[in-house]
Amino acid sequence: MSMIDPLPNHPAPDNPTGKLILLRHGETEWSKQGKHTGLTDVPLTARGEDLARGAGRLVAGYDFSLVLTSPLQRARHTAELAGLDAEVDPFLVEWDYGGYEGRTTRDIRSELGYNWSAFTHGVIRGDTPGETVEEVAARASRVLTRVLPAMEEGDVALVAHGHFLRILTAVYLRLAPRFGAQITLDAGSVSVLSYYREQPAILSWNYGPELPMVPSES
Repeated sequence: MSMIDPLPNHPAPDNPTGKLILLRHGETEWSKQGKHTGLTDVPLTARGEDLARGAGRLVAGYDFSLVLTSPLQRARHTAELAGLDAEVDPFLVEWDYGGYEGRTTRDIRSELGYNWSAFTHGVIRGDTPGETVEEVAARASRVLTRVLPAMEEGDVALVAHGHFLRILTAVYLRLAPRFGAQITLDAGSVSVLSYYREQPAILSWNYGPELPMVPSES
């Protein structure tokens, strides 16, 4: 799927019966340290691999009509370890953090002198151009044009990244993209979206091997 694919020939279905399963990739050294990990292609840690296998056990009972993964290795390897035969979709890459790539929120806040966040204040250009939250949401919207029709045929899985999947969820719920700031997502977690009484809804969120004690840092 290219980044300039046209829209489909039919609009989104009204009330698809399938579930939309979101898998955030397993832990990496960067996610463990709270570093913004956008387009840098870092591998999973050993714990990240274990989390991916655990995610696979959680989704074993779903009947997938479509499985898509980000092209970045942390997502592709998660899909593989989870036992999912995934097609690469370049729209599923993480937010391009530009000049804040590889940096922690604490470090950026110390430099700027105020309580910066990517959702509120945005990113700056760096080795890559960077993206606005609305540009990430536009990519998520393109993904959903593929996903919603497939949800009429069965369940769909997306294996991708924390910020991207939070923004995609906001778009799915027909909310502003920045709603994603209010729903954290842990490495290796599984979330389930569906339709409930004709409305897009969250069926399960941020499910993993244990309840999170603190919000995810990345």
